[in-house]
Amino acid sequence: MFKNGTMKRLIITMALFTAVIQMDAQDLQPYRIFNGEGNRVKYKQMIREMKSADFIFFGELHNNAIAHWLQLELTRALYSEVGDRLVLGAEMFESDNQVILDEYLQGIISEGRFEAECRMWPNYKTDYKPLVLLAREHSLPFIATNVPRRYASVVASKGFEGLDSLSPAALQWLPPLPIEYDPEVPCYKNMLNMGGMSGHANENLPRAQAIKDATMAHFIGQNWQKGQMFIHYNGSYHSDRHEGIIWYLKRQFPDARILVVSTVTQDEIVKPLEEHIGKGNYLLVVNERVTTTY
Repeated sequence: MFKNGTMKRLIITMALFTAVIQMDAQDLQPYRIFNGEGNRVKYKQMIREMKSADFIFFGELHNNAIAHWLQLELTRALYSEVGDRLVLGAEMFESDNQVILDEYLQGIISEGRFEAECRMWPNYKTDYKPLVLLAREHSLPFIATNVPRRYASVVASKGFEGLDSLSPAALQWLPPLPIEYDPEVPCYKNMLNMGGMSGHANENLPRAQAIKDATMAHFIGQNWQKGQMFIHYNGSYHSDRHEGIIWYLKRQFPDARILVVSTVTQDEIVKPLEEHIGKGNYLLVVNERVTTTY
């Protein structure tokens, strides 16, 4: 039997050892979730709060492994809640590839043909294919929302006026012209300011961003009906602070309940940096040392 002093020292040692383990585990956490005000939020709480949303925007960092993992888990969880009322859509697929995407989801064409013809992003197989397979497994719509990149290039070089020369066949992959545009929206204004600081200010740069946002909002709106939940995957900058895509979507659905997840990386994840507060209704704060997918 231990003497009282020995037992006391053993208890203290075990308590200190447990505290060290807990501290190490906390330091090694790869991510945390916060609300827009910077308060910690549990994953299940976030899912409960999302159940009544009309539109959910998952703003990712394209090479962030944690963001891609959580996208898939969150989508699975939401499917468990709302079933076939769920609609998926993504920046990573361009609007003129919708027919190819639909043919694959319906089993008309093979996976090989789909992947060969759909102008996939280089990280499709690791980061987005699981989402497409989930949609295919449950017969969920998956909407190709982004502007064909050739038309974004037209705007980048010629402005919105360059779109006026497109054929009626080409225009079906765009929102109605003329494109509404407000250069004072912060996400566009900041792009122009950043270009000015580098000595390469180009007024068409934010316009090229806007044609992407406007096109995504257009096809999201076209493929949503009241009672459905549309979850959209895009780079965070397209939906941070309810700007970008959402600025356009609100013009179609001013009363819709729209929720945003914004992914950020930090050296410490105990709390969000002040600069990230308000970027989304939820902040996915990832340890910056987490391995990236490319």
